[in-house]
Amino acid sequence: MENNIGKEFMRMTRYANLEQSAQSQGIPMPPIELPLTEAARVLSLPDGKSLSLPALDLAALIEKRETLRKYSQQALSQAELAYLLWGTQGVKSINEKNITRRMVPSAGARHAFETFLLINRVDGLEAGLYRYLALKHQLAHLPAPADFNAQLTQACLNQPHVANSAVTFIWVADAQRMVWRYCQRGYRYMFLDAGHVCQNLYLLAESIGCGVCALAAYDDDLVNAALNLDGENQFAIYLATLGKRD
Repeated sequence: MENNIGKEFMRMTRYANLEQSAQSQGIPMPPIELPLTEAARVLSLPDGKSLSLPALDLAALIEKRETLRKYSQQALSQAELAYLLWGTQGVKSINEKNITRRMVPSAGARHAFETFLLINRVDGLEAGLYRYLALKHQLAHLPAPADFNAQLTQACLNQPHVANSAVTFIWVADAQRMVWRYCQRGYRYMFLDAGHVCQNLYLLAESIGCGVCALAAYDDDLVNAALNLDGENQFAIYLATLGKRD
């Protein structure tokens, strides 16, 4: 297959094929966080750095890291969830140009992701669909059907670790944030950025006795529909299940 889709994507996202960017045309920068629906309920989170942990050996964490698909029924604390969210998409600072610096690298500091969560077992939180509001380090409880767990599990090709996770992270790309500066080449950068975020999650999870399974095997249309995304301007780019080790 000489002219397959993958090769065409790589060819068309070379610098030689890029159009003039929206940024270079003076078009205003897209918002750095998606708006919330009125039905969302905003909740406070503990400080992401408040979790008391023993001294950590980074080399040991990296060596211990492995994919885990079976979890205990132990719940995460809200402090642990806040720690994981802060360490994957938490905001260090925001400048006068509305540019954020976060805990992970991102091309041009565009940080095109929103973190959606299927929460099954976190102390003090109802099971359901949530979104991390990184700018204020808050959590939004989103309206979702009672069978949202089953819907997301089906959308992830019925992989049981989705249904049985304490939390499943769903990173959603807001494409215009990246494309505004980098045109179609920005799609390359979003996929690279997703890897940075998920690796942080793996290491942070190991530090609190959890394991992670990164997930790229899912039905794009079903996941996007479950999250009420259009699948083009905003779309699920990567998922990861997480839970306490047995």
